[in-house]
Amino acid sequence: MLTTVLVAPAGRHVGLTTACLGMVRALDRQGLRVSFVKPIANREPDHSASLVALGAHLYPHEPVPRQVAEGLLAAGDDQTLMEKVVETAGKAGQEADVLFIEGMNPEAGMVHASRVNALMLKALDAELVLVASPVHQSPTEIADSVAIAARGYGALAEGRSVGCVLNRVCHGVGVADTDTETFGPACGACGACVGAPVPPELDSALRAALKAENLRPLAIIPCNGSLSAPRVLDVAAAVGARILFPGESRIRRVKDVAVCAMTVPNALKAMKPSTLVITPGDRSDILLAAAMTVQAGTPLAGVILTGGLDPDPRVIALCRRAFEGGLPLLAVRDSSYRAAARLAAMNAEIPVDDPERVEETMNFVADHLDVAWAKGFAQATRVPRVSPPAFRHRLIEAARANPQRIVLPEGAEPRTVAAAAIVESRNIAHCVLLGNPNEVKEVAARQGVRLPDGVEILDPVTVAPKYVEPLVERRKAKGMTRERAEAELQDPIMIGTMMLALDHADGLVSGAIHTTAHTIRPALQIIKTVPGCNLVSSVFFMCLPDQVLVFGDCAVNPNPTAEQLADIAIQSAESAIAFGIPARVAMLSYSTGTSGTGEDVEKVKEATRLARLARPDLAIDGPLQYDAAVMPDVARLKAPGSLVAGQATVLVFPDLNTGNVTYKAVQRSANVVSMGPMLQGLAKPVNDLSRGCLIEDIVFTINLTAIQAQQTAGKLVTA
Repeated sequence: MLTTVLVAPAGRHVGLTTACLGMVRALDRQGLRVSFVKPIANREPDHSASLVALGAHLYPHEPVPRQVAEGLLAAGDDQTLMEKVVETAGKAGQEADVLFIEGMNPEAGMVHASRVNALMLKALDAELVLVASPVHQSPTEIADSVAIAARGYGALAEGRSVGCVLNRVCHGVGVADTDTETFGPACGACGACVGAPVPPELDSALRAALKAENLRPLAIIPCNGSLSAPRVLDVAAAVGARILFPGESRIRRVKDVAVCAMTVPNALKAMKPSTLVITPGDRSDILLAAAMTVQAGTPLAGVILTGGLDPDPRVIALCRRAFEGGLPLLAVRDSSYRAAARLAAMNAEIPVDDPERVEETMNFVADHLDVAWAKGFAQATRVPRVSPPAFRHRLIEAARANPQRIVLPEGAEPRTVAAAAIVESRNIAHCVLLGNPNEVKEVAARQGVRLPDGVEILDPVTVAPKYVEPLVERRKAKGMTRERAEAELQDPIMIGTMMLALDHADGLVSGAIHTTAHTIRPALQIIKTVPGCNLVSSVFFMCLPDQVLVFGDCAVNPNPTAEQLADIAIQSAESAIAFGIPARVAMLSYSTGTSGTGEDVEKVKEATRLARLARPDLAIDGPLQYDAAVMPDVARLKAPGSLVAGQATVLVFPDLNTGNVTYKAVQRSANVVSMGPMLQGLAKPVNDLSRGCLIEDIVFTINLTAIQAQQTAGKLVTA
């Protein structure tokens, strides 16, 4: 049965769309089929619909244009307008468990937003959620203002439950002794809120005040200035800048601004990570200082040259390495003051082409929503699906339930350091960085990364000696001597492997700067495979827009035999099941069923036979072409009656060449997040990274490794 939820504002500039995005993500995590629509547009094109399409891969139906709505309201024809709203919502709600309706936002000159929202609430028989953003208000005052809005809808008088989301709650000032005390400015104005939890006493006071007005507090979302950080590209558009060197203007974000017109020693104090430097175009000394700061490892957001003055070409030549390394350089005709003022006044809305900011915002809001409220929608609904947001959320929650100790041999590698900080701050796992402590800390400082106290830094030179004798003992049958062991232990990956072997760590992740063979070789020598298994293989978890698929083997075995391919299929199916994905295994080939012949097809047929024989409890079919494996309409034509075709969740490729090319083509062309490779078959979890990996890739590989470690030791806690 479809549940409709109207999300409406209780004030202006409350972050209505971001609240909707977070609710969509929260319910998506519960495996619910969620839909979204804004029935009446505030403007054209519809910004909300574009952001939901970008972040949730939902493509809302066209809203009623604002001009049409206002024309009907002016004519007193509310009924026709609501008929259009019901029709639009009906189309959007097909095949959904929950439909979110975004109400109209009050804008300058708009006097009818609240009235229209009340009409929609009744016309759609929807549940009501009000979004507010406290501005210089005490808990009692904000609860009063939300209650006034709720009464305007008639919901409280009817005894209906009204949910409330308090968005961008600034906690620069603590709870006062009296209700008349204020609690600080709105989002970002205090300059101190960075997404840290709202203080418990303030959170409790806000919730108590809302409950006293019969309002259900669904979320108290802290102010987080980083969610408002624009890309340098957005800044360039806002201030009308010429782009002299684009650098990484599409990915670098502006979290602080420094207007530099002082001497270089004083200007250097302001040159911190993610800072945008504004300086007159004739201040070559400041530009050179910024370039040298970047080359020293501090990632400035960019530089804006003001006054319509371009630097001398000889200065540009001296700075070229910094520009080639990603530093954006912009130029404007405005003075430094005017450029800074235009920057301060730029639109804070999320651009419709900024998926990273949308994703971060959705997750931040969803993390603060009442889980019980979200789970309540899961009762008496259809069978849940494993969407990418649900999968990622379950991974994090499962790892948090029993954090494992994961060793990272590439401890001074910048992406690895940043990932370790994120993993520790989210309590996903406890990370051990192998590297010179001073070097690791310097790498962190250059990136503006604060390493949490829980991150351990071990100097390989110091810890290596205690693993010499254990290594000799474990490899003496292969002729290992003390001298050879000392040489082997100069490699941090071997040290990490020995830590794993002796239970000094629960898992290992490497490969950001080393080859797959370099990462796996010590594990094969020391850790070895699971008893009864002679093969190590890999899978990727491919987070497609609507579901998560398992691809194997795309990283380890170049040309597996039929027997090895059968093992890969069984290992991949078991990995899917272990991570909550129902296993329907498709053995892929260029032929479906008996439509083709050849040595490669025969190998897949034999592998399918062997896998079915070994595991009759698994749904395995092949050979299948990729389209027949995943597309129901193609499956009906090419493989009628198959229990796998058209709905495969585990796709086993016939060789490494095919698998690796396919996963990278899907990942890069479709902008899909791929988690892995996750190695299968080892007695303890060791996982390899791609040398082109992103920080997010490392975070999720550590997450996967931590859960594998729980499973290996029988310590898995279901989240």
